Amino acid sequence: MKREGFFITLEGGDGSGKTTILGRVAAYLQNHSMPYIITREPGGIEIAEKIRSIILDPAHTAMDARTEALLYAAARSQHLAEVVEPALEQGITVLCDRFVDSSLVYQGVARGLGIEAVREINRFATGGRMPDLTFYLDVDPEVGLSRINANQSREVNRLDLESLEFHRKVKAGYEQVIAAEKQRIVVLDANRPVHMVEQELVQVLKDRILKDF
Repeated sequence: MKREGFFITLEGGDGSGKTTILGRVAAYLQNHSMPYIITREPGGIEIAEKIRSIILDPAHTAMDARTEALLYAAARSQHLAEVVEPALEQGITVLCDRFVDSSLVYQGVARGLGIEAVREINRFATGGRMPDLTFYLDVDPEVGLSRINANQSREVNRLDLESLEFHRKVKAGYEQVIAAEKQRIVVLDANRPVHMVEQELVQVLKDRILKDF
């Protein structure tokens, strides 16, 4: 019987370096002949990318927090159905930039909807699917925002325009989620240079994933 692929997600505040680290993880898996795909949320498939454009459009400042949470969950449901689940069933490892934890933090905590309310929305959207392993790139909000401002080629979305206080709430939200998910979520200090973050992450992959591959 073919083994299901691993579902690995990266989480972190804006400017934490998820995209860069995802590329490093992908290169490492490729060097070990481990089949994988890289995807992202919201997005990763045509329908979900269209929902992404609505959510993150800087012009949509009037969007209600509940609308935002429901749109994220809708995009996630489609993404799972079309991308994540089929890949896992084929034994392919899925590397995903953000998943349910982001909604718990951004909408549940920073938007004030409550973690449990957002968790329930996403439980319905995902059928209870959660990652096998999550890396949280822990960066000070001031550092993350300075990276965003320095990167002229980066997509500027509606969340990037939020206040420093909002991003501090995001960090506090992640701390709440991590406290309840210590077995699944590995915290990496992303204030450090990328190569140091990569080294620590790779060691965790060796210990948790590749030892049985």
